[in-house]
Amino acid sequence: MQRTSPSIGLPARLYGAWLNLLRRILHWWVRTTVLPEDLSELDIDPERPVFYVLDTYALSSLLIVDEVCRKLGWPRPGEAFRVGEGMLPRSYGASRRYGGVFIRRLQRRRHSQMLRQLLGHADTTDIAQVQIVPVSVLIGRAPDKEDSIFKILFSENWGVAGRIRRLFSTVINGRATMVQFGKPVDVGEVLAETEDSSQALGRISRVLRVHFKRVRTAAIGPDRSHRRTLVERVIRSESVQQAITAKARRDDISEDKAELIARKYAREISADYSYAFVRIADLLLTWFWSRIYRGVVVHHFSQFREAQAGHEIVYVPCHRSHIDYMLLSYLLYHRGFVPPHIAAGVNLNMPLVGPLLRRGGAFFLRRSFRSQPLYAAVFNQYVTLILDRGVALEYFIEGTRSRTGRLLPPKGGMLSITVRAFLRNPSRPLLFQPVYIGYERLAEGSSYISELSGQQKKPESLSDFRNLVNILRKNYGEVTVSFGEPIKLESMLDDHNPGWRGEKLDNGSKPPWLGDVVDDLSERIMVNINRSADVNPVNLLATALLASRKHALDEDDLEKMIGVLKNVVRLSSYSDRITITRMTPGQVVEYGLELGIVERQEHRLGNIIRTDATRAVLLTYFRNNTAHLLAVTAWIACCFLNTQRVRRSRLRNLSRTVYPFLQRELFLPWSDEELDGVVERCIDSLIELELLRASGDVLQRAPGGSDESYYLRLLGGSLLQTFERYFITMAVLVKNGSGKLNRRQLEQLCILAAQRISLLHEFEAPEFYDRTLFRQFIEAMFESGFLSRDEDSCLVFGKQLETFARDAKLVLSKEIRHTIIQVTPELLELTGEES
Repeated sequence: MQRTSPSIGLPARLYGAWLNLLRRILHWWVRTTVLPEDLSELDIDPERPVFYVLDTYALSSLLIVDEVCRKLGWPRPGEAFRVGEGMLPRSYGASRRYGGVFIRRLQRRRHSQMLRQLLGHADTTDIAQVQIVPVSVLIGRAPDKEDSIFKILFSENWGVAGRIRRLFSTVINGRATMVQFGKPVDVGEVLAETEDSSQALGRISRVLRVHFKRVRTAAIGPDRSHRRTLVERVIRSESVQQAITAKARRDDISEDKAELIARKYAREISADYSYAFVRIADLLLTWFWSRIYRGVVVHHFSQFREAQAGHEIVYVPCHRSHIDYMLLSYLLYHRGFVPPHIAAGVNLNMPLVGPLLRRGGAFFLRRSFRSQPLYAAVFNQYVTLILDRGVALEYFIEGTRSRTGRLLPPKGGMLSITVRAFLRNPSRPLLFQPVYIGYERLAEGSSYISELSGQQKKPESLSDFRNLVNILRKNYGEVTVSFGEPIKLESMLDDHNPGWRGEKLDNGSKPPWLGDVVDDLSERIMVNINRSADVNPVNLLATALLASRKHALDEDDLEKMIGVLKNVVRLSSYSDRITITRMTPGQVVEYGLELGIVERQEHRLGNIIRTDATRAVLLTYFRNNTAHLLAVTAWIACCFLNTQRVRRSRLRNLSRTVYPFLQRELFLPWSDEELDGVVERCIDSLIELELLRASGDVLQRAPGGSDESYYLRLLGGSLLQTFERYFITMAVLVKNGSGKLNRRQLEQLCILAAQRISLLHEFEAPEFYDRTLFRQFIEAMFESGFLSRDEDSCLVFGKQLETFARDAKLVLSKEIRHTIIQVTPELLELTGEES
């Protein structure tokens, strides 16, 4: 390809010499791959002038293209370009150009300035001969198989590249550079098809933008940088524009200022997903998991893979630790799924940490924004748009990490936002995927104890990372991630409102049936999380030891009790997704000793396995992880703690009274109609294990002092504190009388009574007086009809509650009942701190 170079002045020659020097220096290191391999495919006419357009201007890109053109014998982009009688200073333009010295930002413009100048000569005859050749330069494009953090860090992506980053990228990844030429745009043909040079400029610019996006997408994947691609769409959406107008009118400010506020909200919320960061995080987390865990086990992933086909996915795991979201994203990435975008509390948007989490897919939300309609509009629109783009979501409907090991009452905020987003644009079916995550030790264990003991929750800060060194020094056992039965939103909507497809949901509107859908959905998610639980060795050790009075058992008894617990879970047929450790009881004990959660005290009459007070409190967390699996069987065992014989019919009647409270607290899966069958199945399992004997309608435990009676007592002891909490609540109500307390006063008096009993009887479990558990029980009493409110919002109850309290003697010993009644306080003048 030959062309006569126009005469140029001294400044241009000096600049050209300078570029030649830089080009020679650069190409001591850079190695390029030119595409397409057969350049004749481009149909470039060597007799006609060529004008290059770069995807994005960077000096390194210009020098690389210049060297490639020199080797090919093509016209050089740095040369002046003659058009008719005029002359352009160079033979290239750039589709995108960034400005700024230190902070590089994309310059807002529709067209390349050099391309505009070129088409400004449209009245000349020579312009019709010009060929515009698009050129993409990608340095270190998407090295998916690289194991070098630096190569990944400086690989090509969709983000803004500053000068320093571009320099490092060229140095580190320069030998993996791709230069791709596109088919030329014939200026003459475009001018013939358009009315004037302005219209021709618009068409050429659009063609080039589409070409560059396709090339970059094919090379490094689609653009997932929400900040650059979604913020503007969020702000320009109809719902947000209406909220901006309302904000301006309400606060008496200009709409421009209100829009700036909305834009600030959008940037605060939005993720800034980075492929490079995800690959680096993969390398770091692989190392991190290998240091602190013995392994990560995944159950039922194949069922999830089959069910998710053709669906948008929302992952809804339980929330036990800050490790949760990193672990789930890591596992999905390694199994061929794009890591989801994760809804994180704005408290995690700390300096340094926040930007990194954004690059991993986190988007931030405030705890509450009911009183901020503009923020709500921006957030709702953001979620709607990322769902429309097919981006998987992940969030924790418990709202915060569980401090007790039980699932927390679900919060419907994110579920409501997601369901409404789907209803506005139901283009693809939506699937909610519950996920159970089980640990054998927790990195946050000590902080959970202090918070349950009444200390103020410390906000997250950078100083928390000082604990990372201590974390790396410990062995945290094994982690299990289990995928529960998925929930398809369309099926739920059909159940609640078969005509939902024909209803148009306007911006901000909430159909009257939406609340019932969200409540039902949240309940199903929690139930399905529990139905995919894994019973690990620590769960078994915790359940067995904490049921004993001094958190110590003879080693032989402990092993037998662990065997009983495994069999109870197996025989209860809770769910086909429940998994149980394959370790034998003896191996479970040795494993606990190895983890340091129990200790062996040697004795001539037989070794004793025990745990101290601090570790016992931590073990309550792991006992609670699987308490739901033993709940009904343990309840039946409790009914034999203070009596030897109970009729089946009475046991069924008592179970119907107690079950609604257990169901609400532990998210049990059975309906009231299914309960009798479940109770019978659990009774049969206890008979099979020889812990109960049946004689017609009468059930009888083994005589006191026998091994079977001892193990049945331990089984009942695993749930005993739950019934003690129930009795405390009823005793406070009965002692103060109907219509004397409001709900807040009842909660506070229950907590005070539980704290005192804990001190007197050495329960040593702060979760015994956890406010959330009392609140759940009180709410369940309202739903079951035991409680109601009078016109002064005081709590009213009848004889049904007193009867329930009398039945407690079947479960609670006389000593415990007497203590609870004695320490139960009457109405106090609550201080501001207590309330």
